[in-house]
Amino acid sequence: MTPRRGAPLGGRDGVRRVPGDQSSILRRGGEGPPLRIWIERPEGCGPSQPQRSNGSTVRPSGARFRRVSATPQILADPAPAPGELLVVGFDGFEADSTLLDFLVRESIGGVILFRRNVRDAAQVARLTRALREAAPGLLIGIDEEGGRVRRLSSDFTTFPSMDLLGKIGSDDLARELGGAIARELRAAGVNWDFAPVLDVHSNPANPIIGSRAISSDPAVVARLGVAFIDGLQAGGVAGCGKHFPGHGDTSLDSHVALPVVNASRELLEERELVPFRAAARGSLASVMTAHVRYPALDAERTATLSPAILGDLLRRDLGFEGVVVTDDLEMRAVADHASPEELAVASIEAGADVMLACKSRDVQDRVLAGMRSALESGRIAAARLAASVARVRNLRARFPIEAAEIDPDRARTEAGSSRALVARIEQRAQRMLV
Repeated sequence: MTPRRGAPLGGRDGVRRVPGDQSSILRRGGEGPPLRIWIERPEGCGPSQPQRSNGSTVRPSGARFRRVSATPQILADPAPAPGELLVVGFDGFEADSTLLDFLVRESIGGVILFRRNVRDAAQVARLTRALREAAPGLLIGIDEEGGRVRRLSSDFTTFPSMDLLGKIGSDDLARELGGAIARELRAAGVNWDFAPVLDVHSNPANPIIGSRAISSDPAVVARLGVAFIDGLQAGGVAGCGKHFPGHGDTSLDSHVALPVVNASRELLEERELVPFRAAARGSLASVMTAHVRYPALDAERTATLSPAILGDLLRRDLGFEGVVVTDDLEMRAVADHASPEELAVASIEAGADVMLACKSRDVQDRVLAGMRSALESGRIAAARLAASVARVRNLRARFPIEAAEIDPDRARTEAGSSRALVARIEQRAQRMLV
């Protein structure tokens, strides 16, 4: 199979050191042959090492390091492809040849797993290993928030809803919970969790957020959300703060309609933006956009399609440098108002890096067609595509998993290993209510 997945693009003086949760990678940028890549790993240790909030690797005290050559796919540096900006869903417990051919042919950046893909821990590990054997470097994501939004089967730990963290208020428990989720996900071959919810629960009539939110206090959401992210990402799984710039004050579900938040800019700054600002200052790997309209920020466009919100506010004002991913483009809040082709192009123009298309292959094909057409016409510049592809490749380099690391027996052992932690969290929350 032709190598297809590149390392992060070159940096200053032609060489860039990429911080990773397990490795330091040197690569030559620009023209010419790639510099040989070596990955430093502590002897006897697995691939995932804790990571500081600044992105550097924490080396265990007294550990001896050995050099391990990188896979041939990392050495390849293909031209940026539109498919690298797409994360797709699919049906079934196995990766059939049609899916694998699509992933490789289109250089698809990632897949997202749902309940329809999960039977048990060993099966998920076999599935993710097959995906990674066909498409090395693939990002594999999942919505594992805890509480009512979970995709894993019953043999995995049933993690608590985020509002329990808010009731307890412990940074240490939030960090520990993030690490526990990462351990079970990573053993099953998953390296991107679309969590935590950083929305402030400010509207009791909200039909979609509720207990998914940590708290109605912006400062508590910010503090515990950052701690959760630190634990998750130290465990080798990318976090994703959602739903920017805040879904907590809506009264409609964006899966079925377009919500509007009529709060003033000042109120949004004081409430919704506080957790996202804190996470952007930290190590947060990615942010998911909200299919919600905020007239005080953009009178016409939803956040997903708004340069004022994703470009001016998120990138410039908050200083976020990670990956920006849309919520599912098949949700009716946006799908009822524009074609998949136009949604794809408009979201990139707004500042998104990755698009989610969670079910329909037809929609996925149309998203790719829209991007190709926009590149050919010049509506999207090649440099704009390259900038987003570079961020996606950096995300892969920061949270890598190789197919050979995934063991169904280990996944089965790790699944459910965090139940004692969950019991401790639930007992502490109960004591606080007495």
